[in-house]
Amino acid sequence: MKQFIKIFIFSFVIFSLVASAGIFTYVKYLSPEELAEADPNKDGDGTDEDTTDKEFKTPLEKAIHESNRTNVLLVGLEGTRSDTIMLVSFDRKTKKANLISIPRDTYYYREGYGKYTEFQKINAVYGMEEDGIKALIRAVEELTGIPIDNYATIEYDGLRAAVDAIGGVEFDVPFHMRYTDIYDKPPLDINIPAGKQLIKGNKAMELLRFRKTNYPGYSGYANGDLGRVETQQKFIKAAVKKAMSLKLPSVISAVYPHVKTDFTLTDLLGLGKDVIGFSAENLETSVLPGTDKWLGGLSFYQANGEEITKFVYDLYDLNLSANANEDKTAELN
Repeated sequence: MKQFIKIFIFSFVIFSLVASAGIFTYVKYLSPEELAEADPNKDGDGTDEDTTDKEFKTPLEKAIHESNRTNVLLVGLEGTRSDTIMLVSFDRKTKKANLISIPRDTYYYREGYGKYTEFQKINAVYGMEEDGIKALIRAVEELTGIPIDNYATIEYDGLRAAVDAIGGVEFDVPFHMRYTDIYDKPPLDINIPAGKQLIKGNKAMELLRFRKTNYPGYSGYANGDLGRVETQQKFIKAAVKKAMSLKLPSVISAVYPHVKTDFTLTDLLGLGKDVIGFSAENLETSVLPGTDKWLGGLSFYQANGEEITKFVYDLYDLNLSANANEDKTAELN
């Protein structure tokens, strides 16, 4: 059963619900007695109470409460910094998943810090609050209006282990990535040529971390961090397609030490059944609506509250009415 937990967490953190159908079948065959004891016996409709007489403030609040969606915050850690922040919303009924990337430079105002400083970027929340993951969950919920059910974090060493576990990922690098930071620990030296190639180990970490160059004659992303987000999403999709064709149980143990999550065994078993039928084609990627802006002399990504509202309404299959302003999800100072 421990092996099952390792595999399931891996599929969530690295491949966004990949291979879950096979995992559930694997556990059912391996240990049917333990599976029966932990089975939550859900009916699969995503609701656990009668909402007929319950009053809701907005149509969106009602839709969220009655929804079949499970929302998971995925965080890639570089030390105490949340270098990669993604929100996965999985519809347990339609077997479709939305991967929403939240740029690390997203402006998120917190009292007690200068209005336009590095501390007002969302990637600073995790390492600066007493309970970092809870604070980051609150921040993402406030920005998006989407309630988060669970979280999973992974360190970069876990990412390296995960990519190596599937034998690397074939990927078309958009341009020659060149960057050096001698003060990083260990020193960072990114040198990845453009073109199709097998990305493994440290190269995967470097590919996903790269944002800009400090070498003459080389270039970075024309659209800054948004370009990096697009590359991250493409890489994950490529990894998904490869992982779907593999049998992973024997190699996932290398990843588990680098993962932290609040999923319980009951959560995983219930969700494992619902994920059966999920495929890479059902994974849709997007970026939190917003624009790059210079504020107080620093570059920020400023979320667009109106566009986020439209996005969330669409996610929950609602028509945006004239009174949708009640559900405005991103009031930024």
